[in-house]
Amino acid sequence: MDFHIEKAYEAKKFEDKIYQKWEKSDAFTPKIDKKKKPFSIAMPPPNATGVLHLGHAIMLAIQDIMIRHHRMLGDSTLWLPGTDHAAIATQNKVEQFLAKKGKTKYDLGRKKFLQEVNKYVKNSQNIIRKQIRKMGSSCDWTRERYTLDKGLTNAVQEIFIKMYNDGLIYRGDRIVNWCPRCESTLANDEVEYKDAKEKLYWIKYGPFTVATTRPETMLGDTAVAVNPNDKRYKKIVGNKSMIPGPLGEFEIRVVADKRVDPEFGSGAVKVTPAHSFDDFEIAQKNDLPVKSVINEKGRMKKNCGKYAKITTLQCRKAVVKDLEKLGLIEKIEDYEHSLSICYRCGTPIEPLISKQWFINVDRTIIKDGKKKKSLKEKSIEVVKNKEIQILPSKFNKIYFNWMENLHDWCISRQIWFGHRIPAWYCKNCDEIVIRKEKPIKCQRCKSTEFKQDPDTLDTWFSSGLWTFSTLGWPKKNKDLKYFHPTSVMETGYDILFFWVARMIIMTTYALDEIPFRTVYLHGLIRDREGRKMSKSRPETCIDPLEMIEKYGTDAVRLSLVIGGTPGNDMRLYEEKIAGYRNFVNKIWNAARFALININKEDLKNNFEQSMIKSFADKWVLTELQKLINEVDRDLEKYRFSEAGTKIYDFFWSKYCDWYLEISKGEHKNPAVLLFVLKTSLKLLHPFVPFITEKLWEFLGEDQLLINERWPKSDKKLIFTEEAKTMDLIHNIISKIRSVRSELRVEPAKKIHAVIYAGKYIDALEQKREALMRLARLESLEIKDKGPKIKKAKAAFVDKTEIYLPLKDLIDLNKEKKRLEKDIGSKEKYIISLESKLKNTGFIKNAPKEVVEKSKTKLENEKENLKKLKKQITELQ
Repeated sequence: MDFHIEKAYEAKKFEDKIYQKWEKSDAFTPKIDKKKKPFSIAMPPPNATGVLHLGHAIMLAIQDIMIRHHRMLGDSTLWLPGTDHAAIATQNKVEQFLAKKGKTKYDLGRKKFLQEVNKYVKNSQNIIRKQIRKMGSSCDWTRERYTLDKGLTNAVQEIFIKMYNDGLIYRGDRIVNWCPRCESTLANDEVEYKDAKEKLYWIKYGPFTVATTRPETMLGDTAVAVNPNDKRYKKIVGNKSMIPGPLGEFEIRVVADKRVDPEFGSGAVKVTPAHSFDDFEIAQKNDLPVKSVINEKGRMKKNCGKYAKITTLQCRKAVVKDLEKLGLIEKIEDYEHSLSICYRCGTPIEPLISKQWFINVDRTIIKDGKKKKSLKEKSIEVVKNKEIQILPSKFNKIYFNWMENLHDWCISRQIWFGHRIPAWYCKNCDEIVIRKEKPIKCQRCKSTEFKQDPDTLDTWFSSGLWTFSTLGWPKKNKDLKYFHPTSVMETGYDILFFWVARMIIMTTYALDEIPFRTVYLHGLIRDREGRKMSKSRPETCIDPLEMIEKYGTDAVRLSLVIGGTPGNDMRLYEEKIAGYRNFVNKIWNAARFALININKEDLKNNFEQSMIKSFADKWVLTELQKLINEVDRDLEKYRFSEAGTKIYDFFWSKYCDWYLEISKGEHKNPAVLLFVLKTSLKLLHPFVPFITEKLWEFLGEDQLLINERWPKSDKKLIFTEEAKTMDLIHNIISKIRSVRSELRVEPAKKIHAVIYAGKYIDALEQKREALMRLARLESLEIKDKGPKIKKAKAAFVDKTEIYLPLKDLIDLNKEKKRLEKDIGSKEKYIISLESKLKNTGFIKNAPKEVVEKSKTKLENEKENLKKLKKQITELQ
């Protein structure tokens, strides 16, 4: 055909232009059409810190496969993009930039500091948008949202006020996870843990001996706890005792608690209610006094006497030194334990009593005078009732366990960047008013002077509203009504609790409906050795943008999807990406071959059944229908890797390696060749959108491939018997190739073959030219049946006999000598193995697996000897 198509596919040359073409065509923007089924995904918003990593890349690849597939199915398909303000992470970034200039946020003040953060976010968002486009993501940019935009800010304030009025949000003093570096609270699931080697101090504690890794907290002790079943202490439970300490004697009370292990040490533990979650609960249960001795900066408070103002670590050393002087240290041991640290900066967490805002997830909701389930109960119910399906299902148990153990959720953060809590305090009487704007007058004292709560909301509070706030809530607009609940939430299993669970909590409360019907959890990406990719080990890290630059987006997408299963980690390395680049090139070459071997008129002709000519045509069309059915089932069940692998295998092995090869010369059928190519490009498009769209340009179609309809299986194009015949021809060619390889026949050398074909004689005659060309035959005799041919290598496919004269294949004398030598060596080795296995000492003393391995080896060697003897017999 007379048109230009480059010999090689250059991804960099085409990808950006193709994406611009998609955007300009409005292909990404769905219309609300009640006749169509909606399919929607709210893209998990990347943090506004601006770098695309592999976690984002796999998420974008999987979601784009679903989106493109459903768009081609004819669904009204929405993929809503956006970014998360990621309060702590983003504020930390800007503070780091300021630190390089020798400044802090306090030097700028809140207003100017937030202006700097907003500048940084705006720049980062531009970078993120470019990176998302680079991945080929077909999301609706006209509906893009930001968790801190005006609409979402309004939604956040609205739901805060609603929850406060329903008695679900309250402000109170409770023990929280505190990061002294970030100077903010953290939710329980924002706390990470690392193994730490520290000291365990055994302290003489009046009539007890207690063990602790933190002797500095002794300054805040108010009790000793023992197990209620410990007979040693039963009589003194409830008693008070004076304990000698570094600041003099202090009073404690003995209390009983089942959590105390009577077998550890003396069976008694010190209780510091203000600085331990367990101790705080013990204090609440037993009405113990709470003494706070550590402040928000991780330093000792004024009530710590001579230890005031020093850090906790400095205090630990000083307290131990003073206790040793008093003879109160019994012993010090090395101790390994799990240390809780901030997930953002790695600073050790300091449990502190703090006045914070909380959501009560256990409280029964009263609606219209009727009792409803608590937030926790409702969130458990929708998964148990299978309103929401979590894939893989093994995460159901983990979800339920986390949800059942969830208690009050601390939602306030002591940082400047984020959603400001809509709480106002009267400067005159401290009355709290919950509203979006500053109150005009205090209802209690009539003052007009108010100050807003300085704290901001936990990022997960606002992102918990993501599926519905982005669609216009609290307004009940058309988008919200049509696209919500969303269809799928695809994300990493590592944020099941951080985010997915909170979306279920917030959506079931606000809308009384689920946020999504299916949760698909992908695994983590690991390096070749299975190690977690880490910035501290650059050799383990793969930058998706670098790989796109080097190998193209389509290759990167395939490498992230094929081989992955939900909930399981996947290994990724550059050679894997390079391998899929080869497949992308194969697609290009196959399409190019097809296009340069047809005429312009062929492109204008619509495929009809009457155009089918040969066994090969019927075989490839039958295989194509099977593929469509299997891919449909796989995509419906979210088996993306299986679907991609099957399309890959069909296109590479069946279309390229067999059909195109057989279809050369007189066997060429442009109609079938083009029909299969077009259908294959449609099936491939969700996985490799760029190259398929570029190739679609050359096919003279009226519309972009992104807007084409998904292929449907056609029973009229299934030819079972003819397909079986073609499979036989393939297997005959493969068998001859296998014999050639086994006997090391040079690829260029042509050989002779005799085939007894039985009932397939006519079919093989029809494909004589292809058989001879693909099997590299000089001559071919095809007969109904005949006698066994001597001095020929025999092979069998179904009931078909193949004979390849040995004189064509090998030097008979040379081969006979080689086989005799191999047989002699093999026999000697078998004798030595048998001797070893007859040795009782070996059988008795060698490990069982070594003995079994030797037995297996003997059986294998005997089998190999049989094969060698059979080969030498065939030469006679």
